[in-house]
Order: sequence, then structure tokens, then C-alpha cells
Amino acid sequence: MKRALLSKNKAKFIDGSIKALRENETLRDAWERCNVMVISWLTRSMANQIAQSILYIDNARDLWEDLREHFAKGDHFRIYDILQDIHSMKQGERCVSEFFTELKTMWEETEALRPMPVCTCDKRFNCIESIARYKEEDRVMCLLKGLNDVYNTIKTCMHL
Repeated sequence: MKRALLSKNKAKFIDGSIKALRENETLRDAWERCNVMVISWLTRSMANQIAQSILYIDNARDLWEDLREHFAKGDHFRIYDILQDIHSMKQGERCVSEFFTELKTMWEETEALRPMPVCTCDKRFNCIESIARYKEEDRVMCLLKGLNDVYNTIKTCMHL
């Protein structure tokens, strides 16, 4: 859904970038029309039972936050399951390309569920870049550890 909103230049209604305008502000009608459109898109994309529970929320940002708060709780268990699968995955009968693609899909799902934080500290420390580098090293280790024994020479060269 976030992609759809981005493609229609409406994601700012759910991320808080575009705030509700007061009744007397010039662009209030345009804001209201876009806000209702986003709410409609969100509502039509969910099951009727869920849509009924958010029927009276009239601000797209508030609706998005309500849904996030309600449904994000299960993400922790999903993240745990994905990480467990990543760390136990073996190449087996798959070619290296298929094995890597499956790992990459799980890494991307994990990243979507738990994105990198936004750094607010002094830029000289480059903490986010350091975390990203560690994350990339972890991924390389998972890939190499999961490869079949025929790649032991490569693994040894990488000091695993």
C-alpha cells in the first residue's frame, strides 16, 4: 500500500509530512479531498472486518498509525521467524543463484519490517553507515555458511 501511495504522490498524508489544514486555510478543500481519497484507498485494500473497526477515523495519518499500532505487534514474531530461517538456511539442491535470491528476499522482508533507524547524532561518527556495513557482513557470512561443501575453499579464503 505504501508503494501505491508513493506512486500517486500521497504517502505524505500517512507519514505526517502533510498536516491537516484549518477550516479557514486556502487549500483546506484540496487537502480534505486528498485525505478522503487516501482513506478510501486504505479502506478498500483491507478486509471488511478491519475496515469496520476504523470506520470513524477521518484523518489518513491517524488511520495509518492505528493500523500500524494494531498490526505491528505480530511483526516481532515474523522477524524472529525470518531471522531463524536465514541463519539456518542451506543451499541444498538449489543453484547458488536460487539460494542467494531466496536469502535476499528474506533480508528484504526483514528490512521492510525493521528498517534502519534514522540517525540524529553527529554526522562525523557515521553510525548508520557502520551499522549497514555490519549488516552487510552478516549477510555475506549467512550466504557463505549456507553454501554446500564444494565451496569450502572459498569459505576458507573468507576466514569463516
